[in-house]
Amino acid sequence: MNSYGNMAGIYDTLMKRDVDYEKWADYIENLFDMYGLAPKLVCDVACGTGNITIPLARRGYDMTGTDISDDMLNIAREKAEGLDILFLNQSMSKIDLYGTMGAFLCMIDGVNYVIAPKLLLKFFTRIKKYFMDEDAVFIFDISTEHKLKNIIGSETFVRCERDIFYAWQNRYIEKYRLSDMFLTFFTRRGALYERFEERHLQRAWRTDEIERLLRMAGFTRIDVYGELSFDKPKDDAERIVFAAR
Repeated sequence: MNSYGNMAGIYDTLMKRDVDYEKWADYIENLFDMYGLAPKLVCDVACGTGNITIPLARRGYDMTGTDISDDMLNIAREKAEGLDILFLNQSMSKIDLYGTMGAFLCMIDGVNYVIAPKLLLKFFTRIKKYFMDEDAVFIFDISTEHKLKNIIGSETFVRCERDIFYAWQNRYIEKYRLSDMFLTFFTRRGALYERFEERHLQRAWRTDEIERLLRMAGFTRIDVYGELSFDKPKDDAERIVFAAR
């Protein structure tokens, strides 16, 4: 579950249509400027194949990327050839770095994958207590309850990309606010197609829950923005951004 094993090799192909990573890198830099920060060391948690880590490294930041999937990290390392990026195979709640950072990032649903409040609190507390510089900022986003419940919901989506066909079946579990995603892939291997399956769970965290856990972890200033915006999120926002200090 949530392995990004076989899926790691096609992840970038699937995501490139939906996420403009350079635009997200611009947005993150604008947030740094807005908070009067020029961090040298930046940690990208749940970095996946490095789609945020690598653009920021090219802009001069000393980047560390962590992820629980070694398959995703191997692809990130290949893509980062020539860049001095430290990639670490770690779960979010057990993050363990070599020193403090001027900024932390966790972008494109990383926090949604932490299901248990205790584990999310542990993650927040570890970075705040042990690994953040005094004036550092922690920037992350979540897919909203509105998106996971009403947009993705219990729908099934079928897509066909070049050499990739997949069916994405969803089940929203209202009692636990969980989005249970079951994906079946067919990827071309020469004249044949290889089939594999993955299951992913995401929690529909509410803003007040996130803010409460951040304050319990020691964060005192928490700002909430709409997607790629500096305004407050709308009620029907599908993604929102937190900046905590």
